[in-house]
Amino acid sequence: MATLLSSPHLLVADAWQDYRLLDAGEGLRCERWGDITLVRPDPQILWPRRSPGEWRDVDAWYHRSDKGGGRWECRRGLPEQWDIGYRHLTFRVRPTNFKHTGLFPEQAVNWDWCAARIAAARAAGQEVSVLNLFGYTGAASVAAAAAGAKVCHVDAAKGMVDWCARNAEASGLERADLRYIVDDCLGFVKREIRRGRRYDALILDPPSYGRGPGGEVWKLETHLWGLLEECRNLLSETPVFLLVNAYTTGLSPTVLGNLLDALLAGSPGKITTGEVGLPIQADGRVLPCGIYGRWDARSS
Repeated sequence: MATLLSSPHLLVADAWQDYRLLDAGEGLRCERWGDITLVRPDPQILWPRRSPGEWRDVDAWYHRSDKGGGRWECRRGLPEQWDIGYRHLTFRVRPTNFKHTGLFPEQAVNWDWCAARIAAARAAGQEVSVLNLFGYTGAASVAAAAAGAKVCHVDAAKGMVDWCARNAEASGLERADLRYIVDDCLGFVKREIRRGRRYDALILDPPSYGRGPGGEVWKLETHLWGLLEECRNLLSETPVFLLVNAYTTGLSPTVLGNLLDALLAGSPGKITTGEVGLPIQADGRVLPCGIYGRWDARSS
């Protein structure tokens, strides 16, 4: 049966070259994305700043609004979008109205993990099919496709699915076996089960709260277990892995591990959980950026 390792791990995305978290303090992070430096709010950063010099020479600063959302204050010419690279992949980033850039750099540790699992299965002679739910702009989908998997990318927002296609093109994967689906994720999973489709690997990155294209309400604490139960029915007879990411405040790695342990009772493999984070260049600290739960079906 799947072994649940009880001690959560902190995984630090420290292999970046085109991204740097320069400093963090007083509720803000100062980041360099290629040649562009941005300042964005982050509610987990409760400590003071250590490197004032990094904060003076920035290209844009995001200011929150009391009424929700916010705006970018551009301090010099800011391109509408630009490319940054990670290993052999290329991603298109741009500042959005909700402070995000279309990429979560801490997730690089999970892209590497998924790619390694896919490569190992392919080396053993297996073709690997991957379903990425709540796929956002598709960094994980692109990484999986680059590793040789057949990938189905699903998100409720058409703009995000289109962005995934642009990321695939930027990485030279426009001819990869990559399906782009705009749909409510839970509804899509149920229909795939009825159609008899199965996948060797599943990636889930569910939001805390959201709405599907038909107005379907998603709340993580209410719907995650039901989604995981449905997803279990999508796994093939030769599963490779299952990965769940979460950013919901209050949901711990231990809770995520318990969910996977209950879901996969009697299955082989190993379950690991923990946090993902980014190294802060100014002082060597780590900024925690979310949690993960992994099931490696081939590990003992």
